[in-house]
Amino acid sequence: MKESWQYKVFKVFNVTVLALIVFVTLFPFFNIVAQSFSSEAYINTGQVSLWPKGFNIETYKVIMSDSMFWINYKNTVIYTVVGTIISLILSTMIAYPLSKTRLKGRRFLTLFFVFTMFFNGGLIPNYVLVTSLGFGNSIWAIVIPNAISVFNMLIMRTFFQNIPDELEEAAIMDGSSTIGILFKIVLPLSKPILATMMLFYAVTHWNSWFPAFIFFTEKELFPVSIYLRNMIKGAEATVGTGATAADNMVQVSANIKSVTMVLTVLPILMVYPYIQKYFVSGVMLGSVKG
Repeated sequence: MKESWQYKVFKVFNVTVLALIVFVTLFPFFNIVAQSFSSEAYINTGQVSLWPKGFNIETYKVIMSDSMFWINYKNTVIYTVVGTIISLILSTMIAYPLSKTRLKGRRFLTLFFVFTMFFNGGLIPNYVLVTSLGFGNSIWAIVIPNAISVFNMLIMRTFFQNIPDELEEAAIMDGSSTIGILFKIVLPLSKPILATMMLFYAVTHWNSWFPAFIFFTEKELFPVSIYLRNMIKGAEATVGTGATAADNMVQVSANIKSVTMVLTVLPILMVYPYIQKYFVSGVMLGSVKG
């Protein structure tokens, strides 16, 4: 079919608008990457935009040559993997029963979980609880208190509600138990929502630093976010005192924030393309009840 001139104009307009949106969205990230490879003078004068100026990798060398950086990086990977697995298991165990209208007390339980989204005990009671359980200086202080996001759980519940009841009824007639139905029917059909929740939880655990800041006293247990935070504070203190610091430390203080952002966001960017195909369908099917 021959395209009308109105449709051609629309396509040009559509492509132009989308290209502008993409540029505006990606510009801050590319600017951060460019600053991480730029020299101090160009960064301080605001001359860096999309391409590095005065190319240098001094900050990357300083950070990545430190063995403690890799120890803390390994800790972050472990905390993220273990925390994401625990969060997915617990969220699924709660969301699936709540998706069944035959569950007694379903409305009360849902309201109970929603209540915790708006009200909590606060910092001091949480600290007392975690330390009294003996979780201080352990991985459990990171992954257990943040194990369940009620928002994510409600999305999963809505997704499970959209699975046809006829499938489960047929499985029951074949003699399957509730656990068998969950593992053999429900979960295989729930790959989109599971992938979406995995991304949500992984990002949350990866970026989490405050629990470690409170409950950890040994630097060998810190996640990489705490390490990089301490690097930023140390670099700022070095420059602020006006002491005779080495030139490389002055350079580190100039673009350490940019290097920090690049190093922390890189793993998530590498994981995201593998689950992108599930992401949109998982969110949409889990947020709108059919």
